[in-house]
Amino acid sequence: MTSTSGPRDLRSELAALTTEAFRPELADIDRLPTLDIARLMNGEDAHVPAAVARRLPEIAAAVDAVAERMGRGGRLVYAGAGTAGRLGVLDASECPPTFNTGPEQVVGLIAGGPPAMVASVEGAEDSAELARADLDALGLTARDTVVGVSASGRTPYALGAVRHARSLGALTVGLACNADSALAAAAEHGIEVVTGPELITGSTRLKAGTAQKLVLNMLSTITMIRLGKTYGNLMVDVRASNDKLRARSRRIVALATGAGEEEVERALTAADGEVKNAVLIVLADVDGPAAARLLAESGGRLRAALAAARD
Repeated sequence: MTSTSGPRDLRSELAALTTEAFRPELADIDRLPTLDIARLMNGEDAHVPAAVARRLPEIAAAVDAVAERMGRGGRLVYAGAGTAGRLGVLDASECPPTFNTGPEQVVGLIAGGPPAMVASVEGAEDSAELARADLDALGLTARDTVVGVSASGRTPYALGAVRHARSLGALTVGLACNADSALAAAAEHGIEVVTGPELITGSTRLKAGTAQKLVLNMLSTITMIRLGKTYGNLMVDVRASNDKLRARSRRIVALATGAGEEEVERALTAADGEVKNAVLIVLADVDGPAAARLLAESGGRLRAALAAARD
């Protein structure tokens, strides 16, 4: 249901949030030289990694739970409004070219849909019903994970998404930037990265947004590592869709195998451009079809496929 809090109630709620706190010592920031403002902002941003570090155990626990669900064919779904929603959409959109995931495997939902990426959609963030409808449109199942993202930890759209997902048996994660948030309490895995008051009062696209970006990077990237989407720290599931990525593919095969340029090219040709297959072709001395079979039998995990080839 849509939030029914009146203006006075909402002002009281916001006044109690750390992310919304006013900092009187910065009241004259607009009178400072530009370099001084830049130094202040940079100093504020420097606090964010430490705030994230304090939540690493919770982040790691969430990653392991997400990877377990995705390993059984589940999806990772981000849901948020405003900056939080845009960051979820951004992280989801980076997964296909980076890890060769299907566009349906990691999904970003933003309150108000695609138009909200560039403009405010009136009332969308205040609607828990809209979140439920968006998740129902995806056909959410118990194998999936929903990550609600909200700096305040009280946004109805993110809360509604987590509560509805949990009612369907899906795994839930709540990422907020205030302590004792409703969002973290509603989720199985609550992650509260408290970054403090913003340089510009209430502008949670700043420190809070940076913290959310860092945590979402961890959730998706480490999950993909756990799923075998890398070989060591090499991006062997990269999708080579342009000249830069094709050059990167050649470099990754060379780094993984120590092969020379001609051998790398032969392997990539035999593998139809698939980096992981090309690495297996070189290291296991197999042909393209054998590499594809070994990887299929190993669930796409290159180390397991190499072990199988050597047995």
